[in-house]
Amino acid sequence: METKKKSSIFSDIPSWALALLTLIGAFIVLFGLGEGVGNILNIDENIAGAIPYIIFDVLIAVACYFIVKQNPRSIWYVPLICNVTGIIAAVVEPTFWVTSLWILICGGWLLSLAASFLGMWVGRRGITNG
Repeated sequence: METKKKSSIFSDIPSWALALLTLIGAFIVLFGLGEGVGNILNIDENIAGAIPYIIFDVLIAVACYFIVKQNPRSIWYVPLICNVTGIIAAVVEPTFWVTSLWILICGGWLLSLAASFLGMWVGRRGITNG
């Protein structure tokens, strides 16, 4: 007798494709919020500039957790694909390491790596126990 397992829309999509969709979606959210947060909330320009990056980092970390939880072997490439915009900015932009932008971007890298490792641990634990 087979047990029926819940299947989501994303269960059939490969991890690299989910990571790419995460990259595109988070990039759209980053620039969508980046253009409007300061004008809507009427707050300090520095804080308004940091809010979209924090949301961007959290979105990527949550997505990395769920993608790697679904496929623990994808730990090697999902955080890399999801964070490729920050990696490119760190390599290409000459003032990246001079401004405080690197703190937000690198903090997001660490957050997504931690979420990915947590997802891998939970995913492997679920595979061995269930």
